[in-house]
Amino acid sequence: MRGTGRPRDIVIVGASLAGLRAAETLRAEGYTGTLTIVGAEQHAPYDRPPLSKQFLTDSTPADTALPVPDGLGASWLLGRSAVGLDPDSRIVTLADGTRLPYDGLLIATGAAARSGVIPGEPGSDQGVFTLRGRDDATALRAALTPGRRLLVVGAGFLGGEVAAAGRALGLDVTLVEAGSVPLERAVGTEVGAFMGMLHREAGIDLRTGTTVAEFRTATASAAVMEPGSPVGALTGARLSDGRTLAADVALLALGAVPATGWLAGSGIEAAGGVPTDARLRALFPDGSVVPGVVAAGDAARVPQPLASGAAPALGHWSGAVEQGAAAARTLLLGETAPVFAEVPSFWSDVHGVRLRSVGLPALGDTVKVHECDREARRLEASYHLDGRLVGALTIGRTSRLAAYRRALAEYAASQRP
Repeated sequence: MRGTGRPRDIVIVGASLAGLRAAETLRAEGYTGTLTIVGAEQHAPYDRPPLSKQFLTDSTPADTALPVPDGLGASWLLGRSAVGLDPDSRIVTLADGTRLPYDGLLIATGAAARSGVIPGEPGSDQGVFTLRGRDDATALRAALTPGRRLLVVGAGFLGGEVAAAGRALGLDVTLVEAGSVPLERAVGTEVGAFMGMLHREAGIDLRTGTTVAEFRTATASAAVMEPGSPVGALTGARLSDGRTLAADVALLALGAVPATGWLAGSGIEAAGGVPTDARLRALFPDGSVVPGVVAAGDAARVPQPLASGAAPALGHWSGAVEQGAAAARTLLLGETAPVFAEVPSFWSDVHGVRLRSVGLPALGDTVKVHECDREARRLEASYHLDGRLVGALTIGRTSRLAAYRRALAEYAASQRP
């Protein structure tokens, strides 16, 4: 009977960073059974952070492939999407009809770019892109040619990085943000204002307090007048404040949604990500554990000790690495697996400076700015909730994060069940 004792057949759905780290951990921990890795993309696992940075700007695209250890002994099913899960029979079904039985299953399908939120939104063939995977980055890179006008919708981390890449490539860049400053919800107004200063100093036209109401494309008459603008190609946008702007290419950087639609009908309510317990075991709506199933990375909602057990969406590289390894150990050890209590961390490179954070800055109700030197491009801030440290962020002061990380790790450890 499947599901009794140590797993013999493990399926990882998601040939992602989290999926690869899980596979590596399984073998390192002595798992010798069958290991199958399913990936919707044709690509083997690759690193995503460079896709919005040097992949776009280097004369030769950066190699983003992740090294796969010799002897991993996995069966790779790439370019094949999962479309269904039967947790009772312990079977994953693929789009081509393949049925994969499992004793242990890791869900690591990541997230998809949010789109379709602007009425009449054109597609990438018309010049409006999203950026989530390597194919997206390849298409966007081809469109970012000098002399073109780039519109970035959303001044979060991704939007800011692509806007910076566009300027580095010599494009005219407009960055549109609904908030009063970039990154306001993620890191607060003080840090957001600092980031806005960096964007403007780089020559980016930053428009805050507004968003795109509609895109504009070339009509037949306009195409005759401007032969370089084929019918349907992007020509600009109208903003919600009534202003208009010209653009040849646009990037929608409006967040992401967990890629969990394939779990519909499984009994797992995963529209906002697969809910898990502190050991990354997937949960049914009543709080009971889904037998043999764990989740990690952007597809999961993992309780965070710093958030008093709440499970905020993170979407960070470090989370995929740490959760993938932790989920693998849970598949092997079950109830005796360590509780997951890692401190989240994140970094972003824009305009020649590095922003780094630890903890959960978005959780804070108070921001303390310890240094803000705009000329030297240095900043240090800590975030507190009801007087308790929940996060910290630096720009150009990475070494100062170590003390914050230790304090946050100590608190997280003290909250383990």
